[in-house]
Amino acid sequence: MSGGSPVGAAVTLEQLEQDPHPTLARLREHEPVSWLPALDGWLVTRHDLALTVMRDAAAYTVEDPRFSTARVVGPSMLSLDGDEHAVHRAPFAAPFRPLAVREWFAGAARAEADRLVDAFEHAGRAELRRAYAGPLAASIMARALGLEQSEVGAMLRWYDAIVAAVTDVTAGREIPAAGAEAFGALKRRLEDAIRDRGPADSLLAAAAAGEGLRTDQVVSNAAVLLFGGIETTEGMIANALLYLLENPEALRTARQDPGALDAAIEESLRLEPAAAVIDRYATADAGLAHARIAGGDLVRVSISAANRDPAVFADPDRFDPGRFGRGASRGHLAFAHGPHVCLGVHLARLEARSALDVILRRLPTLALDPSRPSRIRGLVFRKPPTLHAVWE
Repeated sequence: MSGGSPVGAAVTLEQLEQDPHPTLARLREHEPVSWLPALDGWLVTRHDLALTVMRDAAAYTVEDPRFSTARVVGPSMLSLDGDEHAVHRAPFAAPFRPLAVREWFAGAARAEADRLVDAFEHAGRAELRRAYAGPLAASIMARALGLEQSEVGAMLRWYDAIVAAVTDVTAGREIPAAGAEAFGALKRRLEDAIRDRGPADSLLAAAAAGEGLRTDQVVSNAAVLLFGGIETTEGMIANALLYLLENPEALRTARQDPGALDAAIEESLRLEPAAAVIDRYATADAGLAHARIAGGDLVRVSISAANRDPAVFADPDRFDPGRFGRGASRGHLAFAHGPHVCLGVHLARLEARSALDVILRRLPTLALDPSRPSRIRGLVFRKPPTLHAVWE
């Protein structure tokens, strides 16, 4: 297959992880659907083609035995399509709607952000991914699942072991014992939380109170929610903060205008979506652009590339929050599209806005630490490994 994709044949995993955007731009221009030996699959980089793949679950599905997350936590809305997908997603729809999210989390997110800033404000410096973005995302996810704040540490340990197990399965290895044990512990704790809390006390209990899913199926979906609720939300906060601190004029405007802060978050999502690629599998032989895709082939959609398509966004590599502040539709695909559009989109936006609003208000001289620079990286999940900041 690589013979028909000369640009893709030369792409390395290191390029995609460290600085993918020049490579993705070449692919988008010359091979918008390209076979990459490094990925053992196709990569879709054009905005319109990305929409085609994400909208058509009959032709490009998540239901495949290779889907590693399902092997670790069981079938869920992430790994099912069609009627079964609808059954698994429906109980979670109402609890994640905007009004419910605001009622459950608006106050809690701001309070937790303030508590975290209290812990490091007087130090004059902090590494904000691990001291701020990550703990905030974990705290809110514990609240969503009906866990106590004192259990955040245990939840993160289970989560880390489950992520490691998914990584092992993706690499062709067996599920490690630690991963199976962690999911078992998480399952038992969430079953207790569902039993002990009412629908008014947690999103998970509210989902379990609906019809259609057994408790074990609710737990499998809750495990999937951890990925979005912790991994990508942490990245979304850290990426937006980094972009603002690198752009003084945008930072000044965002401090003064809530609407400008929202626009900056959207522009950060466009430039560096926390989840950079999503996976699908072709259900049959298909043509997409000039590519001939065989049934069963892995088809990866590059959200990063689609979000920088010059056919949709003028001057696409420039950080320009104004493009979302002049009545323009969001347009970016950071939360995917189609039947698998991110369920937690409203919660993620609320957390990011609360996190940035609180820290910019509390630390008016906040700046990047010039002695320890930060840079966004990652193959699938993109964020700065560290985000060192200083203030007076």
